[in-house]
Amino acid sequence: MNTNRVAIVTGATSGIGFEVAKRLGQDGYKVVLNGLQHDLGEAKAKELTDLGYTAEFCGFDVTDEEAVAANITKIGDKYGKIDVLVNNAGGLGGRSRFEEMTTEFYRGVMALNLDSVFFASRSAIPYLKKGEHPTIINYTSNAAWNAGGPGAGIYGTSKAGVHAITRALAKDLAEYGIRVNAVSPGTIDTPFHSQIKSTKPEVFASWANNIMLGRLGQPEDVSGVVAFLASKDASFITAETIQIGGGQALGI
Repeated sequence: MNTNRVAIVTGATSGIGFEVAKRLGQDGYKVVLNGLQHDLGEAKAKELTDLGYTAEFCGFDVTDEEAVAANITKIGDKYGKIDVLVNNAGGLGGRSRFEEMTTEFYRGVMALNLDSVFFASRSAIPYLKKGEHPTIINYTSNAAWNAGGPGAGIYGTSKAGVHAITRALAKDLAEYGIRVNAVSPGTIDTPFHSQIKSTKPEVFASWANNIMLGRLGQPEDVSGVVAFLASKDASFITAETIQIGGGQALGI
């Protein structure tokens, strides 16, 4: 049990992020859940404390440079260190082909997926240096390699940036013993896919046909890998990206 370790999970009020926070709480971490909706965040933190875990909510927008710096500094000062930063926040942000893509849309998707990793990691580094086998865990995507589906080209571009910044951070922080890795979830059954699941359930179900293991992923499939990367068992792993997609990246 990692009873003295402190973990921050961004975008942790639903889906994979909440499952990661729950798993880290189960493993004994003091978990700080981040999100935008204060009431939801407080409810999710209470859900974890009711299970006997140590959890709190810290609401801020991961694309707001000043808010990220102020809040991560506040967390770091409170505990005297940060051991694990999970940059879970991100998303598709909508779809747009390049010809009609507005600069606002472009910057919004890049901010959500890439700027957020930079802002949070930069602010956490001074506290990670004081941590116990400290680590940063980012989220990339198959779209980083295949450039995304129709209208998701800038999402793929942003996630390719996350793949690169993960390796760059790992190089930059190795001398301090700070490890940096990424996970690349495949099709995971979360609210991320709620629209197509509700409007075209047959299409959603058919996605499993393109996965070697024959099923969609569950949030727990991701949280277990994140927990491993955060643990001492992964102490000699850095600059890696782990595919969590049931073989989806290879195609069948």
